[in-house]
Amino acid sequence: MQDATYNLIDQPWIPVRWKPDTSLDARPDYLGLHDLFVQSADIASLAVADAPAHSALLRVLYALTARITGLDESGPGDWGERRLDVRDNEAFDQAQVTAYFGPLRSRFFLYDPQGGRPWMQDARLAQQCDTENTAGVNKLIVTRPSGNNHSWFRHDTDAAPDLPTAQEAALSLLIWHCYGPSGRCSSRDVNGTKSASATAGPLRTALSYHPEGESLFETLLAGLVPPASTVRRTEDLCPWEWDTLPDPDRPPRASHGPCSRLTARSQHALLLVPADDGDHVQDAFITWAYRGERMPREDDYLIWQISQQGNRYPRPADAQRALWRDLDALLLQHPPAGNAHPEQPRVFDSAMEVSEDLRVRALGFDQEGQAKDTQFVDAGTPPVLGFAERNDPRTVPAVGRLRQLGELYGRRLDRAVKRAWAAYVKDAKADGGAWAADAGARYWPRAEAEFWKRFACLDRTGTLPDAGFDPGQTRRAFLHLAEEAYDAVTAPVTRTLRGAKAVSEARIDLYGGPRKKRAASPTNAKAKEPTG
Repeated sequence: MQDATYNLIDQPWIPVRWKPDTSLDARPDYLGLHDLFVQSADIASLAVADAPAHSALLRVLYALTARITGLDESGPGDWGERRLDVRDNEAFDQAQVTAYFGPLRSRFFLYDPQGGRPWMQDARLAQQCDTENTAGVNKLIVTRPSGNNHSWFRHDTDAAPDLPTAQEAALSLLIWHCYGPSGRCSSRDVNGTKSASATAGPLRTALSYHPEGESLFETLLAGLVPPASTVRRTEDLCPWEWDTLPDPDRPPRASHGPCSRLTARSQHALLLVPADDGDHVQDAFITWAYRGERMPREDDYLIWQISQQGNRYPRPADAQRALWRDLDALLLQHPPAGNAHPEQPRVFDSAMEVSEDLRVRALGFDQEGQAKDTQFVDAGTPPVLGFAERNDPRTVPAVGRLRQLGELYGRRLDRAVKRAWAAYVKDAKADGGAWAADAGARYWPRAEAEFWKRFACLDRTGTLPDAGFDPGQTRRAFLHLAEEAYDAVTAPVTRTLRGAKAVSEARIDLYGGPRKKRAASPTNAKAKEPTG
């Protein structure tokens, strides 16, 4: 095997999308970490295709941004003012970028066949795991089928896999650290005891929300969260900064600040095996990182909710749920959402200090806690963070009411078509799922367009009451969309008397259902009692 010298500081592995007005002559599709930071002001955004990889990479870049700028500690001076000073420079200082990566260069090699410290990996797995029963590259790349799993994006076989490039492997490595499944994994022998069970990654099933600026430079600054006054960079370490690897038999290391929360909460240990050319990966070890222990689920980019049992959990990624339906939970500090009591992601407490023209990018993985993966979730908004409650307390309630009306008629539509189906087939327990799915597919995309159209018309000057929001007109607009979807879905059965009657009677659910009769008061009840 040739010496593997693939270093992530210099080697181009991160896909980017350049700003159209950049004056740079060379605009490669991929960059290494050093050039990514130096040229971040000319980069519009990352161009990572897989949402969970994008989400995981952003967390690594946030931690590196904090280190490079000195914003990893609250002082000296005011943290917010120091961040604004960096923003006003309009670029990261190249000398600071070089000064951070220089001493740590040996920790950013993607492979180290000599048993060193390959980046975000554990070289001990080569001795602690069975070399005849490795995970394989199809298991490493989450979009590929492996073992008996179904094909998702493409067909692959474990007997003759296509070797992934180093770029693919590095991004997949991050997906496993954040979104890896629970359940059985490769057996790992530690201190004479073998076990093969892993707990789920810290972001598995969750949807994370990130402020997004006009450039990657602005995005990374806006994504930083102010550290507590007790945070010390000598204790708040990223995995590549550890002096020694953690003992798998001991509890996971506690997070001491934002950098360790962002990068050091993995439940999985991995080791890549390079191909002879060093530009591809031919195998991988994937196993548990800590025996029987789970990292606390701490994250500043999630909407946290309270379950009916009183447990705090992150809002799950749902490929069927559009981002606009979460907007008031992102803008309001105490959004009205029933008994769930959602908490605004902490990053939005201070993100708009960088710019009021920030958008929101939602990234996640619609999946189950164990093996089942459904779909990536990647959605964005127009600039919305200028509407945050602390900036404009009169406008955000209008955003919440706008969202509530859109969802109200979506729920009523779902109930109406299900009731119509049950009446048509004369079975009160009939599912009606096919009609409900068809109606939802017709309603929700048009409701989203209606939401953003009305959102764009909200008053931004603060001169109009309720930001110019007209609840009656908005109600009629969403009702009209629900009516059109209902008519389109139920039309095929209205040619029969039974179908027409079922559709007509169920239609009332679009308007809130039949009015409930008021219970008679005791006084009135007595008056109606027969006398003598």
